[in-house]
Amino acid sequence: MSPDSFDKDALNPTAADLETLPRVADKIPWRVYTVAFVELCERFSYYGTQILFQNFVQRRLLTPTGRAPNPGGDTDNNPGALGQGQQMATGLGTFFSFWCYVTPLLGAWLADTYLGRYKTIMVSIGIAVVGHVLLTISALPPVLARTETALISFIIALVVFGLGTGGFKPNISPLIAEQIVSENLRVSIDPKTGERVIIDPAQTSARIYNWFYLFINIGALIGQISMSYAALYVGYYLAFLLPTLMFLLCPLILILNKKRYRLTPPQGSVLGPTVKTLLYAVRPHWSWNPLRTIRNVRRTPTFWTAVQPSRVPSHKRPSWMTFDDAWVSELRRGVKACSVLLWFPLYWLTYNQMNNNLTSQADTMRHAGVPPEIVSNLDPLTLIILIPICDLVIYPSLRKRGVKLTPIRKITLGFWFGGAAMVYAALLQRYIYTHNECGYYPSEGQREDPSDGGSNSASANLRDCPPASISIACQAPIYLLVAISEILASITSIEYAFTKAPRNMRSMVQAFSLCMSAVANVIGEAFLWLARDPYLVWNFGVMGAVAFVAGSLFWWFNRDLDAEEDAMNQLPHGSMGRGSNGAPGDRQHQHQRIPHPESSGSSRGVDASWSDLGRTSNESRENLLDDKRLR
Repeated sequence: MSPDSFDKDALNPTAADLETLPRVADKIPWRVYTVAFVELCERFSYYGTQILFQNFVQRRLLTPTGRAPNPGGDTDNNPGALGQGQQMATGLGTFFSFWCYVTPLLGAWLADTYLGRYKTIMVSIGIAVVGHVLLTISALPPVLARTETALISFIIALVVFGLGTGGFKPNISPLIAEQIVSENLRVSIDPKTGERVIIDPAQTSARIYNWFYLFINIGALIGQISMSYAALYVGYYLAFLLPTLMFLLCPLILILNKKRYRLTPPQGSVLGPTVKTLLYAVRPHWSWNPLRTIRNVRRTPTFWTAVQPSRVPSHKRPSWMTFDDAWVSELRRGVKACSVLLWFPLYWLTYNQMNNNLTSQADTMRHAGVPPEIVSNLDPLTLIILIPICDLVIYPSLRKRGVKLTPIRKITLGFWFGGAAMVYAALLQRYIYTHNECGYYPSEGQREDPSDGGSNSASANLRDCPPASISIACQAPIYLLVAISEILASITSIEYAFTKAPRNMRSMVQAFSLCMSAVANVIGEAFLWLARDPYLVWNFGVMGAVAFVAGSLFWWFNRDLDAEEDAMNQLPHGSMGRGSNGAPGDRQHQHQRIPHPESSGSSRGVDASWSDLGRTSNESRENLLDDKRLR
C-alpha cells in the first residue's frame, strides 16, 4: 500500500489499534530520491571499478591496454594486466574491501562530532575522486608496460579511493532516512481505501531503504556491465575513467539540493560519554572472568536504569554525566542493535565470494564472448526486479495475512539463503574440476600451443586452459540466491542500524554496521589458502556451512528482540545538553506513549521508552513494563 497522503492530525494508536490495524508507510518526499541518486552514482563508480580488480591483478598483460586479444571468442577472451595470480588478486581485493569498511569509523566520527553528515560527504567525494584518478593512471598503457610501477600505483589508488568511500558510506544512508519528518506511530485514514491504518515510521524506513538499495543496484548493474565491456574491448584505462566521470555528478546534485535537505548538525563527541557510561554500568558487575561478567550483567534487571542520571545521587554523579535518562534508553537500544550487527561478518564472508572467487570460477567456464565479470550482474539485476515486488506485493500481502516478517526473522532467512548459494557453488566447482583439460587446476594451469612452437619466448608456447564444458549461465542460481539473501539480510541491517541508533550516533552505528564487512575480510584472509585450485570446492562448502550455522545461532540468541520492536522504535530522543546537576534538558521532541499490547484497549499506557528507561522522574511506575523486559 502506498498512500498519496495521510491526515496530518492523526491520533496515537490505542492497544487495540496496535493489535488489529494494518501498518503502512508514510509518503516519501522527493528529496529522498535525490540522495538515492547520489548513492547510485557512487555505487556505479565503486562497483564498476571493483569488479575489474580480480582480472586486472590476476591475469597477465596480453595487449598494451590490457584488453582481451580475442574478445568474443572462446580462447584469449579475458582482459588482464598485472599477472600476479589468483591468490594475490583475491588478497588485494580482500584488503580493499576491508579498508573501505573500516574507514567508515573515521568518517562517522567526523560527521557526528565536527563536520556533520553533509560536509563529511562532500569532503569524502573529493578524496574518492583523487583515488579514481590514480586508478586511471595505473591503467595507462605506458604504466602497464612496467608491471611493478603499475602495481604500486594501483595499491596507492586503492588506499586513497577506500578512504573516500569510508567517509561517504556511513553518512549517506542516515542522511536519506532523516528526510522523513514523522517519527511516531499514528492512526489515520487511507485516502485510497477509506480504512483506518497505522502509519508506522518503521515501515517508512523499511520502504526508504528498500528503494535506496534498489538505486544502489541500478548503479552497480550499469557500472559493472559498462566497465566490463570497456575493459574487454578497449582497455582498463577507459574502464577506470568512466566511473570517475560519473562520480563527479555527486557533488553537483548535493549542492543543488542542499536547501531542501533536513540536515542534522554535529553534536560534539559522544564516544567519550558512551564508553564512560558503559564502564560505569559494568563496574559493579566486573570480574576478571569475562564470561562471569557477561553473566552478571544479563542477570541484573536494573543494569541500565542504574546509570540513569535521575537514579544517581547528585553528590555521586560524575561530571561527564551531562545527558538525560532518555539518552540512556537510546544507548541501550543502540547496544542491542550492535549485538545484532556483530553476527554479520559471517554473512559478508559468504557474500564476498562474488567479488573474487566466483569471478574466477566464471573464468573457467564457457561464456561465448560475455566477460566473466558480467555474470555477477545477475545479482543486481535480480535485486532490481525483486525489491519492488517485495516492497509493493509480498510484504504487504504477508502483513494482511498476519505474518510478521520481523527484522530478526528476515536476517535469519538471509543467512540461510546465502548458505544455499555457496552449497550450489561448491557443487558447480566440483563439476568444473572433473570436466576440463587441466583437472583440478583450471585457473592457474596452462597447456602448450603447438602453433607457437618456434617462438624464442619461454612462455610464448603456453596458453591458458580452455574452459570447462559447462556454460557460464549455470552460475545464475548462485546470484539469484545471494540476491534474495541481500533483500532479507543486507537491507534489514541498514534499516536496523538507523532506527535503533541514538539520534546523535546514527553515523557511528552505521559505520559499525559497515565495519562488520571489514571484520569479514579479516576472517576471509584466514581462508585465503582455500581461494585457489584445487581447494575451491572446500572453499565454497565451508562458506555455506558457516552461513547455515551462523543463521541458526543468530535466531536462537536474538529471537526475543522481535517482541520489543515497537517499544524500541518509539523511544523519545535523549538530550546531551544538560548541566552536571542532572536536571533534564530541553526536549526537541514530544514523548510518545505506546499502549501495552496486553492492556486490551485500556487507557493505561506503556511508556515508549522501553520500560522505565528514558522516563522522567514524575511518571507513574504503574505504566511501566515489568523488569523482565529489561534483560
